[in-house]
Amino acid sequence: MTRSDVGAVPAAGGGPCPPVGRLVPPASRREDLVTLLLSTCLIGGALADGWAHTNVIETIEGFFTPWHGLLYAGFTGTAAWTFWVAYRRRAHAPRWWRDGWPAGYRVGALGVVVFAAAALADLTWHETLGVEVGLDASFSPSHLLLDGGALLLVTSPLRSWWHTGEGGLRTVTGVGAATLAAMTPTILLSHSSALLTTAPTRPLGPPAEQQAALLGVDAYLVTTVLLVVPFLLLHRRRAAPVAGTAVVAGVALFTLGMYEFPVSQTVAAVGAVGGAAVADGVLHRLDAVRGPAAALRLPLAGAVFTGLVWSGHLVGLALADGLRWTPEVATGTVTLSAIVGAVLGGLAARPAAPAPGTRPVVPAPAGAADDRGDRYPTADRRAAR
Repeated sequence: MTRSDVGAVPAAGGGPCPPVGRLVPPASRREDLVTLLLSTCLIGGALADGWAHTNVIETIEGFFTPWHGLLYAGFTGTAAWTFWVAYRRRAHAPRWWRDGWPAGYRVGALGVVVFAAAALADLTWHETLGVEVGLDASFSPSHLLLDGGALLLVTSPLRSWWHTGEGGLRTVTGVGAATLAAMTPTILLSHSSALLTTAPTRPLGPPAEQQAALLGVDAYLVTTVLLVVPFLLLHRRRAAPVAGTAVVAGVALFTLGMYEFPVSQTVAAVGAVGGAAVADGVLHRLDAVRGPAAALRLPLAGAVFTGLVWSGHLVGLALADGLRWTPEVATGTVTLSAIVGAVLGGLAARPAAPAPGTRPVVPAPAGAADDRGDRYPTADRRAAR
């Protein structure tokens, strides 16, 4: 929790004064829900701007566009609400701008500052250098900072959920915030998205001409990280129903929406969402059988989730256009992605706790054992204790 000047201050007569602040209460369920809804407007504005950059870029001449208006309206609403949440706690923290943030929202306030600074830089960039096209838009420094600030801002309900440990509506807002977190960088990663690639539907060709297939495999690996990290953040804290399905569906909606839902990729995305739903069911059952503290729980979750999502995606592509990758490349891509998911799960796992009744071993300083042995012969050590 956040504290505000809770220590006792010496009074003029030498005695302690009462504390000048109290514990700041966490955000309520309603506050988290409002934050989630406003954050959804922000990400919706980002989707509209991404669609514009993809489809009507030739008509965009500067910073002041309807799509930027939607984006910055969503940001303004979310930012104002985030600061209002702290201001409402001024009775608990008179210096509310410093101490009034409920758990999870201080980082969101930092996101507001980063986003606002990036917006000013983006305005300057657009008005002096013009509108970015293609990869220029994905790698523009101001866009990268906008994306980072938005990521910090929209995840406030996720951190609030972690802090309270509650279920019910808290779980809904936590999973929703994690889904928005996965959608946020999608706009800058469309050049490497497996949800847009059709590489598996084209023949590999001779070894000297397999660059397109290699880029397709790379897209699966990049998108694996994008999907698995937020899923593991949810699954690590507690098993949340449909967490994986929500993350995959949100990223698919954002990615395909920018490109007006091409048929083949949309069918494949439906297969990926179906694979995520199966993974949610399998992992829920595994937790029921093995327990939430079972060994290798997160590596197994990362591998199962990734393997089923991309298996479903390839099945969807096969139904839409037919697979022309060799069995080795198709199944190897799923296997390699599952290995990446397992490794990420291992990195996300908590260190094993020491067994009950054991004491941690503290190594002696270098040379201490030799000195003790020199001073006290073996036969006399017991007497020296």
